[in-house]
Amino acid sequence: MKKPFINRKRKNLFQARNLYRIPLLFLVLFGWTLAGCYKFEGAQTIPAYLKIDSLFLQTVYARQGENTQKITDVWVFVDDQQIGVFELPALFPVLASGKHKLELRAGIKLNGISSTRVPYPFYQPIVYNDFTFYPDSIQNLGTLSTTYYDNLTFAWIEDFETPNNSLQVSSDSDTTLVRTQPANNPVAWLSDYSRYSGMVTLTSDRPHFDASTFNAYHLPQMGAPVLLELNFKTDNYLTVGLVVREASRYIKYPLVILNYSASWSKIYINLGPTVSKYTKALDFKVYFAADKRTDSDTTHIYLDNLKLIYRAK
Repeated sequence: MKKPFINRKRKNLFQARNLYRIPLLFLVLFGWTLAGCYKFEGAQTIPAYLKIDSLFLQTVYARQGENTQKITDVWVFVDDQQIGVFELPALFPVLASGKHKLELRAGIKLNGISSTRVPYPFYQPIVYNDFTFYPDSIQNLGTLSTTYYDNLTFAWIEDFETPNNSLQVSSDSDTTLVRTQPANNPVAWLSDYSRYSGMVTLTSDRPHFDASTFNAYHLPQMGAPVLLELNFKTDNYLTVGLVVREASRYIKYPLVILNYSASWSKIYINLGPTVSKYTKALDFKVYFAADKRTDSDTTHIYLDNLKLIYRAK
């Protein structure tokens, strides 16, 4: 492992206060509070400090889609004990000295809710088996990268890069979903692969949109993690849910209502509990629905990088 930059000058600890707008004393107290039962063996009282700027995602585009992500936190473990959850960019203390196992997990806001911060179960942790901690120093790890686990099933990926998309509007919908053109595509910044996105236009004459995946999917139950990832930009509310097919009926189960977002955002929607709830389900579809809610003449909903993912058995 490349040795991280180490600054042993105490004055840099005080410079870090201004960089992060949070006093180091607070960071120390916060870190120890989050640590819970974590205890360093010995009489050490001076911590080492780790600095992480950001975490990004690397993908194999052909089978995992684009590398868009919204990693907000880092979950930190030392010798398999959790010491804290820190919002990125992060500067935090660790009561450790010498070589220890350091594990960093990418954290997200599940369903877009700040109170449901979790380590994303489909991103691999970053593990240093022999990380050397230096007390009274800031060790700058900079920008780190993670990848998807290899044993995942990407049941559905839709990035609108081909002319025919995999969403089917229902008979109740009075508008449709079209593909944007590269010249005016507002999603182009998301990655090198993004040239197109899906766009829904709602007007006073055509105020209702309803569409679901063309294919139905057999999804794992018994509490298995099932996630829907998507990028969106909208000036209208959008409902995301599941269509559950049982032997004698279809059930439309709303999960999340996406709020207005003037810029592109990403959300990770937890489908697992709902999938496990319907033990008699034959299969599932993902659906999207919207009704024009604003006074403006026209509203637009943009979607991209839709991924339905679960862990393979």
